[in-house]
Amino acid sequence: MSRPFQFRLERVRELREHAEDQAREELASSMAVRMKGEAMLRAAAQDVDAAQDARRRTAAADLSGAELLALQAYLERTERQRESASLELDRREAEVDARRQALAVRSQERQVLERLKDRRRDDHKREMERREGALLDEMAINAHRRMEAAS
Repeated sequence: MSRPFQFRLERVRELREHAEDQAREELASSMAVRMKGEAMLRAAAQDVDAAQDARRRTAAADLSGAELLALQAYLERTERQRESASLELDRREAEVDARRQALAVRSQERQVLERLKDRRRDDHKREMERREGALLDEMAINAHRRMEAAS
């Protein structure tokens, strides 16, 4: 009499769950890439600090024009590398934000189907309980009629 619950949209729910898992993996991957970008920015900032320290140390020293130009070029190159690393980190941050938003959307889509599945399961349970109650009532009425007919 009682049939098991079957959610008709189970395959869609599974696909959405898979999409959410994939979005979660993509977010984790982009966060790892961002962490590498942070490390690159720290290294570039350390290079700039080292170049500035070298410039300060040599300020009082007698250096030729070529040496001063080379030192200035080194400082400018390290500053450009730091700026480039900063821009790259900003790009990676934007990627992480986009992946985070995609995960939120996928999660919401899956949760909608999870709630629908729960409601359908509850409806199914209530219907099965109603049918079982009606069957028990009918059995009780028939038993009562048989007892009255026997007496």
